[in-house]
Amino acid sequence: MNKNMICSAIGIIGAAIAEFLGGWDSAVITLIIFMAVDYVSGLVVAGVFQKSPKSQNGGLESKAGFKGLCRKCMTLIFVMVAHRLDLMLGTDYLRNAVIIGFCANELVSILENAGTMGLPLPEPIINAVDVLKSKKEVK
Repeated sequence: MNKNMICSAIGIIGAAIAEFLGGWDSAVITLIIFMAVDYVSGLVVAGVFQKSPKSQNGGLESKAGFKGLCRKCMTLIFVMVAHRLDLMLGTDYLRNAVIIGFCANELVSILENAGTMGLPLPEPIINAVDVLKSKKEVK
């Protein structure tokens, strides 16, 4: 394969993914950035600080990392489903509501990772994360 064919294939795949997600707009970009920051900060918590609650010894574990990637893929599948529902119903808000919900979830996880790393977080942020975590555990 030559360089042009590889670039074309990547472009076609990227365009198809963007179409399935309802476009490559600021909402999708923000969600993907949040997902990437959460994943990388989780790797740092496990690899550098050895304090991951997702592995037995707190360190890096390929199974935990793979589960995290599977969850991120499932998040994008939910965005795709919401987009398709919007198209079917003639609405334009379900996809964005799903993206906002998942962005909030990713933000909580990023804050938890920052706290685990010892980053001093302001008290209101800690309280908000505690409230969101307690609501999540009840469900």
